[in-house]
Amino acid sequence: MKDEIVIISESNLVGKHKEEQEPYEYVKYEVTPRNDFGQCYIAIYEIPPMKSNYPYHYHIANTEVFYIISGQGILRTPNGDRNIKSGDFIVCPPSEKGAHKIVNSSDSEVLKYIDFDTTNSPDIVRYPDSDKTGIILHNQPSIFFKNEDKANYYDGENI
Repeated sequence: MKDEIVIISESNLVGKHKEEQEPYEYVKYEVTPRNDFGQCYIAIYEIPPMKSNYPYHYHIANTEVFYIISGQGILRTPNGDRNIKSGDFIVCPPSEKGAHKIVNSSDSEVLKYIDFDTTNSPDIVRYPDSDKTGIILHNQPSIFFKNEDKANYYDGENI
C-alpha cells in the first residue's frame, strides 16, 4: 500500500479497454490501482456512445461516487431512470436503494466520469436483472453465483 502522497497527471494514466459482451464497453484509467491502495479506489471511465460499463447492480459494503466530466447519459436507479450530464455528482449508497447502471445515451459523444469507491472487503454485489451475487475480496478475483443455487447451511456436512 502507498504510504505517501501521490500526484499523477491524467495524461500519464494508461487506459485499459474492456469489451467482452454487448452492450458493455469502456476504457478505465486507474488513479489508485487496487494493489497499491486499500481504502479508496479512484478511476476515470470513458464509455463509448450507446454503451454501459457494468450491469445494473448494488453493493452491500461499499459506496460509489461518480462525477460526470463530460457527456451525457442515463442512470438507472430503483426509482426509475435519471438523466445525467457534465457537472453531476452521483452518490450510490451501499444498499438495494443504491442500485445503479450508467448508460451513455449519446450516439456520438463519449461519456467520461470519475469513479470514487470505498473498498471495504469483502463486499457483496447483487445483480437484480440476472439474479446473481458476486463476492469481492480485495486484490482477489471476483466470484459470481446464480441465486437459484442457494444451499442449506448443513448441505454436504457430515456428523
